[in-house]
Amino acid sequence: MTDVVMPQMGESIVEGTLTKWLKKPGEHVERDEPLFEISTDKVDTEIPSPSAGTLNEILVEEGATVQINTVVARIADGDGAGGQATPAAGRPVPRTAEAAAPPPTVQPAAAAPLENGAAPESISAPAGPISPLVRRMARENNIDLNQVTGTGAGGRITKQDVEAYLTQRTQPAPAAAAPTPEPAQPPPARPVPQAAAPPSQAAAPAMPLPAPSAAKTRVEPLSTMRQRIAEHMVLSKRTSPHVTTVHRVDMTKVARMRERHKADVQARYGFSLTYLPFIARATVVGLRQYPLLNASIDGTNIIYHNEINIGIAVALENGLIVPVIRGADERNALGLQHAIFDLATRARSRQLKPDEVQGGTFSITNFGSFGSVMGTPIINQPQVAILGVGTVDKTPVVIDDAIAIRSLCYLSLSFDHRLVDGALADQFMTRVKQVLEDWSEDVL
Repeated sequence: MTDVVMPQMGESIVEGTLTKWLKKPGEHVERDEPLFEISTDKVDTEIPSPSAGTLNEILVEEGATVQINTVVARIADGDGAGGQATPAAGRPVPRTAEAAAPPPTVQPAAAAPLENGAAPESISAPAGPISPLVRRMARENNIDLNQVTGTGAGGRITKQDVEAYLTQRTQPAPAAAAPTPEPAQPPPARPVPQAAAPPSQAAAPAMPLPAPSAAKTRVEPLSTMRQRIAEHMVLSKRTSPHVTTVHRVDMTKVARMRERHKADVQARYGFSLTYLPFIARATVVGLRQYPLLNASIDGTNIIYHNEINIGIAVALENGLIVPVIRGADERNALGLQHAIFDLATRARSRQLKPDEVQGGTFSITNFGSFGSVMGTPIINQPQVAILGVGTVDKTPVVIDDAIAIRSLCYLSLSFDHRLVDGALADQFMTRVKQVLEDWSEDVL
């Protein structure tokens, strides 16, 4: 018997919503065949079966949100008697029951009026994609999503937006009661014996003033995603003694190469040619020469990774995720650009697969895309180094006692000083710098 668990879709993800079963109890399933669909704050995706056999038991219903590593089903090895799909006593198996009676489950929800009188069909009216999790929360709480302000990319409504709306909806009663006591106050204001104030100030007390303490602060809880990111960052700083070295890199040759090919790349492949794939390619060269930076620590052992799998940090509306380019050393700059574009696009639309957010051996974060000149990134555990990329700017510099305009950027390497010494880190950065400053590899 094989347990099927809710996977972890990124370091800061702690739960997922099982939105749909693609197999029924008693049906045969092949290894890596899609078994069920999940939705998280960062990813919507199909989850493959971990083994071949018969789906013996479903433990989590569609629409349920559970913690990562929760057992959601069990698969019997081969085509044995487990295919009869005998659920545990008293445990509902929604897929078999739902096939017999879909109308009763759907119609009560459709008939239930929303609090503002809108028809339930308006749940799908807002522009932009709505995740199954958001749709389920709206249905369970009778929320018209047209009334919810989306803070996600392109105005997309996120789980946090729905939670904020629910919190706001439960608090209007005390606010409405506040204006009523106001009319009872004027009578005591009649005696004005203290004539120190001029007549013009006598009208001031009649104007209602907001409560001074109410507007000074606003308290809201950290989202679950934000809590997990915080825990991961604190764990990393506690685990690894961080040291950061910064190198200035002349990107002029890369800038000229990029300028020469970017229009052609856009026309032929449909994505922009950025500086990041050039930096990723140079990083691969450096990691080949200095494999200790592509390693990790396990107790008192060093684990050398034979593959170079580079994680690329992608900013989301309420956090970040680090999808992984597997076999990055087998790609040229154009291949790396295609992988970066594909992973970032699917990360923002929450369509990454489980193996695309795991197994990274080195990470790159491009804070330069937001205008930052340099930074000191935090290591993505259990890796031992991360490269930060600053913005590329044209800058006057002195070359051979003459002033010239060059395209410069700062690269920051944060490394784990338990394993990597400063001399090795700088040798690695010098190699990366050499590749970029002497760029000769063609793009197309």
